[in-house]
Amino acid sequence: MDATIAFASARNPSPTRVSSPSSASPFSRVPQRFAVCGPWRGRARRLRALRPQSQVQATRATASDASHHDVVVVGAGIVGLTIARHLLLHTPLSVAVVDAAVPCSGATGAGQGYVWMCHRTPGSDMWELAVRSKQLWEELAAEVDGQGGGSARERLGWMRTGSLLVGRTPEELASLEERTKVLSQAGIHAEFLSASSLHALEPALSVGKDGGAMFLPQDCQIDAFQAVSLIEKTNNSYSSEGRYMEFYNDPAMSLIRSEVTGTVEAVQTSRNILYGRKAIIIASGAWTRSLLHSFLEPDLKLDIPVKPRKGHLLVVEKFDKVKLNHGLMEVGYADYQIAQSNSSNMASESSEDEHGALSISMTATLDTKGNLVLGSSREFKGFSREVDKSVVKSMWERAGEFFPAMKNVPLDIDQNTQIKIGHRPYMPDGKPVIDFIPDLPNVLIATGHEGNGLTMALGTAEMVTDMILGNPGKVDSSPFSIKHRFSGIIFRKYQCFLHMPLVYNSVQK
Repeated sequence: MDATIAFASARNPSPTRVSSPSSASPFSRVPQRFAVCGPWRGRARRLRALRPQSQVQATRATASDASHHDVVVVGAGIVGLTIARHLLLHTPLSVAVVDAAVPCSGATGAGQGYVWMCHRTPGSDMWELAVRSKQLWEELAAEVDGQGGGSARERLGWMRTGSLLVGRTPEELASLEERTKVLSQAGIHAEFLSASSLHALEPALSVGKDGGAMFLPQDCQIDAFQAVSLIEKTNNSYSSEGRYMEFYNDPAMSLIRSEVTGTVEAVQTSRNILYGRKAIIIASGAWTRSLLHSFLEPDLKLDIPVKPRKGHLLVVEKFDKVKLNHGLMEVGYADYQIAQSNSSNMASESSEDEHGALSISMTATLDTKGNLVLGSSREFKGFSREVDKSVVKSMWERAGEFFPAMKNVPLDIDQNTQIKIGHRPYMPDGKPVIDFIPDLPNVLIATGHEGNGLTMALGTAEMVTDMILGNPGKVDSSPFSIKHRFSGIIFRKYQCFLHMPLVYNSVQK
């Protein structure tokens, strides 16, 4: 999960190396290795890898570079780290997390941090997972508040700001009124506000006489960096028991399978071999598709159509022209979410992708420091990390349509601003993939949450844990399965993994 963070004072800051994992921020962490569980196991064969076989052979890890775990998680974004946390807290399993970078250097660190229900739809495939995830975040915040040593606001960036979904036309107002009824019937505290009632809550906001909003007072925000820091502290507390290891700045290169059973049993990184006795989880966000293509034989036609959707987020420091009391989102953002979740189109390329269409919707929040945070943009630009000033300008102008005080204020992105760029893991049907790969029963994928990764991370972690243990889940996982979901995908059972000559031809014994 990739992100660029551009600062006015330093355009591309390099992570600072630190020696103490307990005091390091997640953005500056370097790889830390802890107790190794279990002995080195013997011979195994590698699936075709990201690099040419000759290059892989030249850097092949040795027995001293191997470690043994029950579960290996590829990806240290919010989803991967919370999966590790849930396994450590609720099972006796040992876990290793590996990532090509460090936590919060990806989409996790470039998000707005809202844990909202205002843009969710009761009865949709995502509803139960969203409800359960928000419940788990609420429980975590309450637990932190009860522990002492800092409040949930201080340690999670947890703020019960409430959310306002705003509209400016009679059509949008009718939609908001209906949405308020539906959410209320589903047990969510939702209030419909006329333009005058909305103005009383948010004086700086202007929606016109035909406008209004839906208000969800129980919606919350968290700070991704603080949340990840807390999660990492929890995970690292298990290192002394030999149950947790981290391998950052150490990209996964290939999979290793048993020559006896043909099952995948380890991940080969640039410097290590990580064995996973029970499961290997691919939670690498927008990189999952290319990573799987590198991991799996070309003859296995498995194509999970997750792809990067670039987004800009603008943080304006010391901006006193607009005072916010709640988190805000225009109804067009929610309508996009609904349209996408109702889509059954699983084509790997969309017309929007082909034309690189840019979509901008107004979202506005305050972070824990009181900075104004404006979003959001969506566009298909591959893995481009460049700041597009025209996109930032459009976001600023869009916000000015809702906040009159901003209209005559020029934006200088080189002064008191921070621009975050992330690549959301987009799925054409709007739903994540959380499932074991058919014919690879110990390899599980958890990706495709797009802009919902932070919100749904805890529910996803619980679901993945139940799937690994074979327990009945608290949330139905079938909407997120692989089988019978992707049109045009062919699974050729055992062709690549049990026919030994297909794999061994280029491997020296």
